[in-house]
Amino acid sequence: MVSEQSLSDPEDPPEREPRRSLWSRVVLDTTPLRVAPFRRLWLSTVVTSLGAQFAAVAVPKQLFDITGSSAYVGLAGLFGLVPLLVFGLWGGAVADWMDRRDLMLVTNSGIALTALLLWSQALAGTTSVWLVLGLFALQQAFFAVNMPARVAAVARLIPPAQLPAAQALTATVAQLGAVVGPLLAGVLLPFVGLATLYLVDAVALGAALWAVWRLPAMPPLAGAPRRPGLRSVVEGFRYLSGHRVLLAGLLVDVIAMVAGMPRALFPEMAERTFGDPPGGGAALGLLFAAIPAGAFACGLLSGWVTRVARQGVGLTVAVIVWGLAVIGFGLAGSLWLAVAFLALGGAADLVSSVYRGAMLQVAATDEMRGRMQGVFTVVVAGGPRLADVLHGTAAAAIGTATAVVGGGVLVVLLTVVAVCALPALWRYRAPS
Repeated sequence: MVSEQSLSDPEDPPEREPRRSLWSRVVLDTTPLRVAPFRRLWLSTVVTSLGAQFAAVAVPKQLFDITGSSAYVGLAGLFGLVPLLVFGLWGGAVADWMDRRDLMLVTNSGIALTALLLWSQALAGTTSVWLVLGLFALQQAFFAVNMPARVAAVARLIPPAQLPAAQALTATVAQLGAVVGPLLAGVLLPFVGLATLYLVDAVALGAALWAVWRLPAMPPLAGAPRRPGLRSVVEGFRYLSGHRVLLAGLLVDVIAMVAGMPRALFPEMAERTFGDPPGGGAALGLLFAAIPAGAFACGLLSGWVTRVARQGVGLTVAVIVWGLAVIGFGLAGSLWLAVAFLALGGAADLVSSVYRGAMLQVAATDEMRGRMQGVFTVVVAGGPRLADVLHGTAAAAIGTATAVVGGGVLVVLLTVVAVCALPALWRYRAPS
């Protein structure tokens, strides 16, 4: 422990404090971790992020192995999208209606159970595309109800001033798992098989239940809906339509995720563009890991991100950079150049997620946060699944490179149009 005397030692060089101050402005702000309940919620994300990425590689790889077609891989996006659309909106209403801790316990258990079922079917050597897609859809339904409660709980656990830092912490640790998970999956897949990847996901999800169990109760506050029905969902949309900043943030994220997320093409591009063997290899893992790797690196140096006042400008620029990075990925002629562009896109995505999450937590009142997060869950998690369908279909018709580049161009053009139509986003500043 450092004594007070040593802190005021006259022999200390006078420039030490400025260096420490500059460092604190650059690196990831860990202040929210001093709050024990948030730390437990954050640790549950640490545990599950690695296992979840094993499954994120295993599902598309299994579908491609069974069918040999990226169109079927893209179909997984549709099977994930429909539950997210239905249960994401309803789950947001449930998160405003009941204790958010209890809701997380129920849904985390459901996600873990479906992971075990995916492991069982892979271990049995099934060749049924529809069984894999059905289990994946069930898992996404539990996920859709879980996420609004998990994110809306953050504002109940920490002070408002720490929300951007908390968003950066959560996003960064999730990206760490997303970096390590695909890399390990790509390396281990030829040796251990798909079943083991699903099993790791199930074990990690089960372990995370303990961290959620130790969270404090978070019952609904005054103004919460009496029941999580259609009426409360409609109230959420009415609330969103009256807040142009939230509406604009939602719109640009739809553009980025639907038009510019090419992950459904990774299995085909890994094998046919970058030379992976048919059974899977390093290129597949690198492609899946590149975006989260860039996001994780940016997250470690995100101190400056959480201190930017003009968050609307930051969000807009980040989405445009994402689109440009996707264009570069589509034009890349080598694996390492492709990985570099995807990493740049991941860094931009981290910045946009920090600002989007902070805007949502600040602009929405507690009795509406679950429903607002339900809408954003549909976009953040559902957008890429719709992109899977569109990119898989487009690639089958015009080729992978053209589909990827065209999506990136659309991101840039449509983001500029959206911000011009809703200038409130560009003018938005974080409250002081």
